[in-house]
Amino acid sequence: MERKIYKSLLKWKHSNLRKPLILRGARQVGKTWLLKEFGRREYKSFVYVNCDKDAFAADLFRDYDVKRILLAIEAHTGVKVREGETLVVFDELQETPRGIGALKYFCEDAPDIHVAAAGSLLGITLHAGTSFPVGKVDELTLRPLDFCEFLAGTGDAPLAKLLTDGEPSAIDTMREPLIERLRRFFFVGGMPEVVSAFAAECSLAEVRRLQRAIVDSYQQDISKHAPASEVPRINLVWRSLISQLAKENRKFVYGAVKHGGRAKEFETAIQWLVDAGTVNRVTRVNKPVAPLAFYEDFNAFKLFPLDCGLMGAMADTPAASILAGNAGFDEYKGAFTEAFVLSEMLAARDSRVFYFSASDSTVEIDFIVQNGTSVVPVEVKAAENLQSKSLRTFVTAHEGLRGVRFSLSPHRDQGWMENVPLYAVSRFFSDNSETGE
Repeated sequence: MERKIYKSLLKWKHSNLRKPLILRGARQVGKTWLLKEFGRREYKSFVYVNCDKDAFAADLFRDYDVKRILLAIEAHTGVKVREGETLVVFDELQETPRGIGALKYFCEDAPDIHVAAAGSLLGITLHAGTSFPVGKVDELTLRPLDFCEFLAGTGDAPLAKLLTDGEPSAIDTMREPLIERLRRFFFVGGMPEVVSAFAAECSLAEVRRLQRAIVDSYQQDISKHAPASEVPRINLVWRSLISQLAKENRKFVYGAVKHGGRAKEFETAIQWLVDAGTVNRVTRVNKPVAPLAFYEDFNAFKLFPLDCGLMGAMADTPAASILAGNAGFDEYKGAFTEAFVLSEMLAARDSRVFYFSASDSTVEIDFIVQNGTSVVPVEVKAAENLQSKSLRTFVTAHEGLRGVRFSLSPHRDQGWMENVPLYAVSRFFSDNSETGE
């Protein structure tokens, strides 16, 4: 299954400024598979050490003597670690004391050894007693498959290529089959194991079984990895996600988690879920001016599950509601479509996404992003609804802004705003990137 981030891995390998790599991401988004595949394809040899399951790893980082560590790996695996020819993969590195700290010394003492560490966001930033090697590592984030990757992985590679390389007019000629596949993606989502099962069997029952298993594993991780004192509160926040998103404005309300709930009581629990990668937080800004982070309102935010397929499993949404015609989109347009657009934007840009809401609640913009020095207000429509009163009011009130609306309507440029089909969210942000990537 091809992943777009593979190009970033190649860039890392060939960089003269390469440092040890940390590949971040929630559990079961495919980090281990990707690094193993990268090692097989791009190196003469690779070694794999699972720091959670392999007893050998428990004593591997008893000190930061890189030569000793490499000799121990060679003795354990039988593979000679050679500069530029071998990829050393540490999986779940955060589970081993001093493991993350060791990356600093790989950077300083063995810069020509290619080292990559996979880890969920469950504690990888800081381990008890171990500081994060700031400035001594490169970092990438792996997310669930986006819609184009889903198409390529389920037998629709030509459609994926069309979305990536085709002109908007050409893409619109395939509008109906793309909308049909988009509905499938709303149900299946982008977790690699689930997509692989759907591609192999096309069994919706198996898809839902696997999604529920992943959701269950996330809940088990809460009990296993979170501080015992925070587990009850994290569980309360996790179980409230779907009902929070059922509200029209989607804003997270502490009182909906627990009667009389307050920020102080739940802020650590929410941050834990964000760090684990299981939820995406979208914070409000009170002014659409770059840099947006200067105008962030930490007291107002939305929380979305990381994957629209998992969101459907958490809500126990019937397959027919999503797959059978536009009615499915209309009924679930708020939460499901916003979750989809958010995940596509994060995959395409790997930078923060905000939203805007006026103090008097007269205008609300679903998302607002920064693209270089520009600010882009984003409106999300689940169907072909072309009414954009809030977006127009917002753009008119802020000179220099140009909006984008994602809907099921074909591509059209209206000057003050560009309408982009929902199936082309990733393409839009790739074409309009100012990062030079």
